Amino acid sequence: MTEAEFIAALRKLPLHPAARGLNDDTALLDSGPLVVTTDTLVEGVHFLQTDPAQDVAWKLVATNLSDLAAKGAKPEGILLNYPLGDDAWDRAFLEGLADVLTSFDTRIIGGDTVTLPPNAPRILTVTAFGSDAAAPARNGARGGDALYVTGTIGDAGAGLAIALGKDGPPELLAAYRRPQPRLADGRILAPHVHAMMDVSDGLLIDAARMARASGVAVTIDLARIPLSDAYRAFSSDRLAAATVGDDYQLLFAAQQDFVTDATLVGTFSAGSGLTLHDSGKPVPLPPSLGYEHAPRG
Repeated sequence: MTEAEFIAALRKLPLHPAARGLNDDTALLDSGPLVVTTDTLVEGVHFLQTDPAQDVAWKLVATNLSDLAAKGAKPEGILLNYPLGDDAWDRAFLEGLADVLTSFDTRIIGGDTVTLPPNAPRILTVTAFGSDAAAPARNGARGGDALYVTGTIGDAGAGLAIALGKDGPPELLAAYRRPQPRLADGRILAPHVHAMMDVSDGLLIDAARMARASGVAVTIDLARIPLSDAYRAFSSDRLAAATVGDDYQLLFAAQQDFVTDATLVGTFSAGSGLTLHDSGKPVPLPPSLGYEHAPRG
């Protein structure tokens, strides 16, 4: 069963109205409103065994805060579920946890600890809470809207390649290990955009998800996808940048003349599906649009 199939099955179960049909990365509770999100990192899937524990802690919290950023929420705190194992790794994790909580003015509310069996992969979960959110859903894109993205795309994917042994600039490695949730941008954008989400699994797959949830089609221009100077020095593969994921930039739909520092990378129209081109020249869709959880074997 793939991730999409599993979520589709969950939609047939009793859902709280706050779940918004499981079409979003966050739940919206009426009181506050309070935004709730949760993310899990699995060793060997979301981070490498060789990644420093401090950076794993940072990434665990930052990925959750990125979901809050996509709703324009102010972080209130987190619940941490943590498997105790190697003492040195646990202490290093706590160092990184202090760094990320301090950097983004976030507090621990509570959580749970368990014992990690010998040689088992670490599975780490954070649930984050945010308040004062405009909370645009991902299903609000309209035909005629433009698709925008903040920052640059592809840096974290290149950073993963560097972590696996390739030579490359340290800023790309930092983009993979210590993503920066766009909380300030989210607070500014959320009251004015029609739909918004973060780019976690890849620009193409996340744009396709926004279009599908909104009941419209989306066309993306590869030539417009913003790349950093460091990425350009590392690779000329723009399509790879659009599919690797872990960017944690904000992807949003707004009117064509929306005034923003973000980059216009595509348009929405009536219909369905994703179309790709490069400065007007059609480009076939790649076999994979981005990362999607699926069963092994």
